[in-house]
Amino acid sequence: MERACLLSSAYWGPIQYYSKLYSYRNVFVEAHEHYVKQTYRNRCVIASPAGTQALTVPIIKPETDKCAMKDIRISDHGNWRHLHWNALESSYRNSPFFEYYADDFLPFYTKQWEFLFDFNEAIRQKVCELIDLSINVVPTDAYGLVGNDDAADDFRTLISPKVTVEADERFACPVYYQVFQNRNGFIPNLSIADLLFNMGPEALLVLRDSVK
Repeated sequence: MERACLLSSAYWGPIQYYSKLYSYRNVFVEAHEHYVKQTYRNRCVIASPAGTQALTVPIIKPETDKCAMKDIRISDHGNWRHLHWNALESSYRNSPFFEYYADDFLPFYTKQWEFLFDFNEAIRQKVCELIDLSINVVPTDAYGLVGNDDAADDFRTLISPKVTVEADERFACPVYYQVFQNRNGFIPNLSIADLLFNMGPEALLVLRDSVK
């Protein structure tokens, strides 16, 4: 297990993201970077019957482009909570573990959260709890600040929908059961939601095998 790494905040982060949570003793989540659009910070990708589907949390447009991630507020526009939960339920209701975990995640779509960073972290904490992944995760106190550990590995830009997973030499997504695999083929590096609802507690073993 490596010493420390630096990650961006992520909404239902991809398997690549959680492979870092598995690999490192200490994880710092960047709270002070300027918010970046079209990233996993407010978007996840799941498997639908028709293929991949992106779910995006709408945000309230900040007054300045230099708004810190920790200060980004969630918008109530478009009834997105209802739409996201319906999408998760439609995609995974026939998966082996959706009914088992549904009550753990439904509250995230019935309660209003003010800040995106807090919302993301609450989901991350619940996922880690359910798969028994015990790690030390703390937000940064300032941009890029990782305490006294200057050797932390920085994955803030590498883990991105704009960067191919092949660019990450420490990650390879193993094939695991997916509910629509016969229809769509296996789709690697989807949201941790896909891995959790399809594999349940064995998600931890998949994360272990994803680390190169």
